[in-house]
Amino acid sequence: MKSLLQWTVIIPILAWVLYFSGLIYDSSIFQLIASILLVFSVMSAVHYSEIIAEKVGEPYGTIILAISITVIEVSIIISLMITEGKEAASLARDTVYSATMLILNGIVGLCLLIGSIKHYEQNFSKPSVTIALVSLVTIVGFTLVFPTFTESVSGSYYSNPQLIFASAACLVIYGFFLFAQTKRHRDYFLSATEDEDDDTAAPMPISNRVFFMSLVFLILCLGIVVLLAKTLSPTIESIITNYHLPKTLVGVIIASIILLPEGIAAIIAARNNRLQTSINLSLGSALASIGLTIPSVAIVCIIYDFKIILGLDIKSIILLGLSVFTVMLSLSSGKTNIVYGVVLLVNLFAFIFLMIYP
Repeated sequence: MKSLLQWTVIIPILAWVLYFSGLIYDSSIFQLIASILLVFSVMSAVHYSEIIAEKVGEPYGTIILAISITVIEVSIIISLMITEGKEAASLARDTVYSATMLILNGIVGLCLLIGSIKHYEQNFSKPSVTIALVSLVTIVGFTLVFPTFTESVSGSYYSNPQLIFASAACLVIYGFFLFAQTKRHRDYFLSATEDEDDDTAAPMPISNRVFFMSLVFLILCLGIVVLLAKTLSPTIESIITNYHLPKTLVGVIIASIILLPEGIAAIIAARNNRLQTSINLSLGSALASIGLTIPSVAIVCIIYDFKIILGLDIKSIILLGLSVFTVMLSLSSGKTNIVYGVVLLVNLFAFIFLMIYP
């Protein structure tokens, strides 16, 4: 009975009740309440994801959370594309690009900064980073860079055969990344250092009942985050328009909300000196965000005969390339320091600043 009275149980239930009541559409007060419930639903999702990760062990826990977040991203993009049609032609590109920049610069940067402030220097497995970054660079090239320079179709588009090829390439690369992470080279993705005398390193006993309840409530939390984010997006868009800010900021804000669960989980792990878990979450999420989202969106576009804009402009390509290059250098030695985190966060601020002042 006590477990049913925890705030992590009450909050998502209240959020679902508010959503189905329809009151969000009638009052700005209820929209504010919905925003608060959305944030706390994200916190609840982090709580349940940590329980699941503790039960299944690493790296499976981080994979579950990364794929769950990607399902949210795909659901929002596809639903908006079907609803808005041609007006959402660049939505998948903008969302994936924003998510990638937020993950590489924001989440990784904060993890390196906070971990370095508390622990001075942290270690992680270099082979795991190399595998993830090799996969990420190729997927980013196929999905966000090449469409700008192909000649079969004018503009930043892929033709259908090119779109099918790029989608298949993403799925193959991501599939083999998961194979390496869970089977062939699983030891690369486990903690590089582990203090045997540290009680926090010992896994907590999680019963099957608690595990399945956590899985159910994780799905409930992530589901209501999707619905509330989609419902509140017109309000966010109107606020941004009223302040004469670029409309692309809507995608950044929605991506930030979607990425909050894994972002908080990654930062907490770094603060607890489990940087390998943070890196698994961050880079795994970036890979899942692109490697699963683009093929899913491609299927919808081919079925509904939508044109999807994938290629970035030159300025965005340079910013993305700078971010990937900086992350590669920051994680090349197997050790961290405070400078790496600061530089990545400066990249993030540059991304947002240049969006507002292009």
